[in-house]
Amino acid sequence: MASDEGFSDFFYAAPDGLKLHARIYGEANAGSWPVVCLPGLTRNARDFHELALYLSTKAARPRKVVAFDYRGRGQSDRDPDISHYNVGVEAGDVLAGLSALGIEQATFVGTSRGGLIIHVLGALKPAVLKAIVLNDIGPVIEAAGLAHIRSYLDRAPKPKTFAEAVDAQRRVHGADFPALIDADWARMVRAICRETEAGWLPDFDPALVDTLAGVDFSKPLPDLWPQFDALAAIPLLAIRGGNSKLLSAATVEEMGRRHPGMETITVEGQGHAPFLETGTLPREIADFLDRAERKSIK
Repeated sequence: MASDEGFSDFFYAAPDGLKLHARIYGEANAGSWPVVCLPGLTRNARDFHELALYLSTKAARPRKVVAFDYRGRGQSDRDPDISHYNVGVEAGDVLAGLSALGIEQATFVGTSRGGLIIHVLGALKPAVLKAIVLNDIGPVIEAAGLAHIRSYLDRAPKPKTFAEAVDAQRRVHGADFPALIDADWARMVRAICRETEAGWLPDFDPALVDTLAGVDFSKPLPDLWPQFDALAAIPLLAIRGGNSKLLSAATVEEMGRRHPGMETITVEGQGHAPFLETGTLPREIADFLDRAERKSIK
C-alpha cells in the first residue's frame, strides 16, 4: 500500500505464519546496497522515518531503505507465545522479510536490540551483511542500563493527551538527552506511541516487558564477543551516546581493538540511544555507507 509520506507498507509471513510489517523507502532506487533498519526492544519502524527519508531521497547516493517492525511491535501482529520475543526468532523474521523482498545483501543499521540481531545474522547468514552501523549497542550490555530500561517500562505512564505523552518522555529521559529540543521529543512520541481512545499508548505488546522479568541485573550479562569477532571483515560504524548507560566507552574501545577498521561517533548530549536523525548523523551515516561500498568494488 503506497503512502504519500515517502514509503510503502510491506506485509509478509514469518516462518511460523505470523503477519509482519516493514516500511520501504526509495523502492525504485537501484544500483547501490539497500539499507535495512532494525529498531530497539520496544521500538518500531517509525524510529527511522527521518533517517530513511534522508538516505532514500537526499543523500548523494540515494538508497532503498527497509525498516522492520518486529513481531509484537508497530503494525506487526502480536505473538500469543511471548517466548518467541527473542533475538533469534526476530533475526529469522528479518531474513524471511529480506527473502520476500528479494534482498540478498544489504547494509544494516541496528539500534540497541537491532544491533544484537545483527550479531545473530552474522552467525546465521554472514553473506547478507555488507556494512554495519551499530547505534549504542555492542557485544557487552551494561546490566545497569538494561535495568534502567526495565524500570521505566515497568512504570510506563498512560498519558491522555499528546502533550502529556511528550512531558512523560522528557521526565524519564531528559537528564540523559539535554541536547534534544521540543521537536525531537514530539517526534519521539509519534514514533513510539499510538493514539487510542484510552490515550497515547506505547505501540508494542505489553508482554514484551515480561521477557525481562528473569534477568538478574546484579550479575554481568552474557557477552557476544565471539559473534562480534565474526564481523571483523565487515565495514563497521559504532555510534555511542555520550550519556549512554547501556554501552560503555570501554566496550567501544575494545570493539575498536578487535575491529581495527571500525569507525566511531560519540553523540554528546544524548544517551541510549542517540536519535539518528539529529545533527549531522544522517550525512555521516550516508558517507560511511558510500565509503564502504566504494572500497568493496576496488
